[in-house]
Amino acid sequence: MKLLKTGCHIKIKRMKIILEKLYQHHTLTKTDAKKILIDIVLEKYNHFQIASFLTVLIMRKITVEELKGFREALLELMIEVDLKAYQPMDLCGTGGDGKNTFNISTLTAFIVAGAGITVAKHGNYGVSSISGSSNVLEYLGIKFQTTQSKLEEQIEKANICFLHAPLFHPSLKYVAPIRKQLGVKTFFNMLGPLANPAKPKVQSTGVFSLELARMYQYILQEDEQMKFSIIHSTDGYDEIVLTNSCKIISNQNEKIITANYFGFNAIKSNEIFGGNSIEEAAKIFMNIIHGKGTLAQNNVVLANAAVAIQTYHQHLSIEDSLSLANESLFSLKAKKSFDKLKQII
Repeated sequence: MKLLKTGCHIKIKRMKIILEKLYQHHTLTKTDAKKILIDIVLEKYNHFQIASFLTVLIMRKITVEELKGFREALLELMIEVDLKAYQPMDLCGTGGDGKNTFNISTLTAFIVAGAGITVAKHGNYGVSSISGSSNVLEYLGIKFQTTQSKLEEQIEKANICFLHAPLFHPSLKYVAPIRKQLGVKTFFNMLGPLANPAKPKVQSTGVFSLELARMYQYILQEDEQMKFSIIHSTDGYDEIVLTNSCKIISNQNEKIITANYFGFNAIKSNEIFGGNSIEEAAKIFMNIIHGKGTLAQNNVVLANAAVAIQTYHQHLSIEDSLSLANESLFSLKAKKSFDKLKQII
């Protein structure tokens, strides 16, 4: 019992030192950040200590070195899957923008799959929104898979597999209730797109701040094989929403676009509202994937899909990419991909 108390005291003291360092506006090295996150998921700290750690990092901007360290920890601890033979791409936003839009990136993923591009979609339950990708897909009957054979079956039959984050990052189970109780974005939101278990070499990723977009650029461009587009709308969305201008940073260039870039008109934020419940979110999802969304809803998912398609096929013009997205949505190829995924149990 004495040893247990001593060990507990050491852990409390260690976290106290970390927190005092952060309170004094010091930052963590990549190595320290990695070790701290590993210690957190190994349950070396209690919920109060973890909540304090998450809170202090919410109150200031995270550094690139800290983000790299947290990412390395997650990649080391996750259950990896080998889907390299399929050369998939991921379409995963950070979430955390607090805008409660409909499930744009999830619908975009099915449109891209319907356009002939293999997708390994990484997703999770909503933390700071009503319905994350996992919420809506689970509600609609998609069965989350974890085995190599089932994920390959999903890709071969539906051209898309869905990687439900908690199943591939079981080490985060200890942290999940703390994140849920906090109910606001934390650095874990920043890590989602950087910790896809399939490690895809193509990504179209939305982020909730321009500072984070720059960090993603620094991290993703370290891999010379990566093709990426990092998306941030200037009015705070982590997707292209056509309400205002949008910054896109890719491995090729940077640009600021508006709705006119796609030949669309600007829309109002209330036109992309995601509903007040998972049931409402699912209804919006099904209307759009059946080709029966509103003009604003359709244009938003088509814009995101066009950028994703162009990210994968970088020789294509945005007009040609948009044409492929249109065909996928309105000829119901995206719906066919969804239906086939749902059939795999």
